[in-house]
Amino acid sequence: MKTAVFSARRYDKLMLAQANQEAGHELLFFEERLTRQSAALAQGCTAVCVFVNDTVDADVLALLAGQGTRLVATRSTGYNQIDLAAAEKHGIAVVRVADYSPYSVAEFAVGLLLAVNRKIARASMRTREGNFELDGLMGFDLHGKTVGIIGTGKIGTIFARIMAGFGCTVLGNDLHPNPAFEALGGRYVPVAELIAASDVVSLHCPLTDATRHIVNAASLAQAKRGSILVNTSRGGLVDTEAAIAALKTGQLGGLAIDVYEQEASLFFQDLSSSIICDDIIQRLVSFPNVIVTGHQAFFTSEAIGQIMQTTIASITAFERGQPLANQVLSRAG
Repeated sequence: MKTAVFSARRYDKLMLAQANQEAGHELLFFEERLTRQSAALAQGCTAVCVFVNDTVDADVLALLAGQGTRLVATRSTGYNQIDLAAAEKHGIAVVRVADYSPYSVAEFAVGLLLAVNRKIARASMRTREGNFELDGLMGFDLHGKTVGIIGTGKIGTIFARIMAGFGCTVLGNDLHPNPAFEALGGRYVPVAELIAASDVVSLHCPLTDATRHIVNAASLAQAKRGSILVNTSRGGLVDTEAAIAALKTGQLGGLAIDVYEQEASLFFQDLSSSIICDDIIQRLVSFPNVIVTGHQAFFTSEAIGQIMQTTIASITAFERGQPLANQVLSRAG
């Protein structure tokens, strides 16, 4: 089946082509993000394959439908970039990757926490310049601390298990309590209580209307002073301006993010020779107690391999008229 693959990087092309060897779909790779302007590239393609920063809103879906597209496959678990109601209106099915290595993201979140707490990146830069001074590099023991986890699905629960292994008390918040989280000794509390009681808060929930800016000026004001915030889920969960204000006062002791609310124009490209006009991200990276990475938590060979295999399997099932195991429906559907 002819499929336009947007936001395609070298590794996407390589690993999606490998997963497609037996299926034999016609894959057209485009480095461009899917937008109203680039949608014409998918002319005549029955399917389009997208990623987290592609624009799949009502206008784009109308354009795609007019060109013959009947399937949108996102190479991600989250699908907040897709207007599901508009897709349904135009008769376009939407599939996602419901499950891939949850260890990739959970382990990376732990790495970010350790890096920002123990100032590992700063220490590495110092020693490269011959500076072996320890002043300014002091962190705190995680053992005995309280870690709050917002979103206790597979990723959040694996993160909780690792934190419990460090000797931490784990608190959780989720609309759907997970017995596996409770089996670790985790205790569910309201978001406000979780943030107020935690030395570390890690976000592992989807971005919805209810969770947008779940970390904001009001919640940060109630946080334990000097606590660390880790976000490897979606940038829109955090009010970045509020986080910057909390960093300035010391209310927030550290911030480690792999996602950013305005990342679409920045991430997954080399801008090292460009003037970056996003003042917020520039302010963020100027703080010594902030670590920003470019949406790489999922980026392991195991996770990418599974993502590509699942995506190809969904395209094949659609072509054959088979049930779509990973289909996402609008609330109306």
